Amino acid sequence: MSKIRTDIERYMDGFTRTDSTLTSSFLFPSEFIGFQGHFPAKKVLPGACQIQCVLSTLEKALEKCVVLKEIVLAKFIAPVFPDDSMVCTVSGVSEADAEFICKARITKGSEKVTDLKLRVYLSDTR
Repeated sequence: MSKIRTDIERYMDGFTRTDSTLTSSFLFPSEFIGFQGHFPAKKVLPGACQIQCVLSTLEKALEKCVVLKEIVLAKFIAPVFPDDSMVCTVSGVSEADAEFICKARITKGSEKVTDLKLRVYLSDTR
């Protein structure tokens, strides 16, 4: 998973923070490791990679290791294909608590792709 995490971070393009809301952009080319073996004839970004996009966004903002404790809610609505530009918006971010629940929405253009609610834990070690 660390190779996928490293690649996801490499393809993060743009990051903003406003209060407790984070926004990052991602664009994965067809050779991205996450597409390997997931419908080779028509590559689709796996849900696990989308969740890692959220975790990577949190780690960039908080400068801490973010550990996924629980997937409270996951709704995968539309597929993400190679070279689709997607935006990850994370709200409910708390630096005051070591453990919190955040909400995330992934979109491509005006199309909603994924809604997530994740319980995460902040750690000082990465």
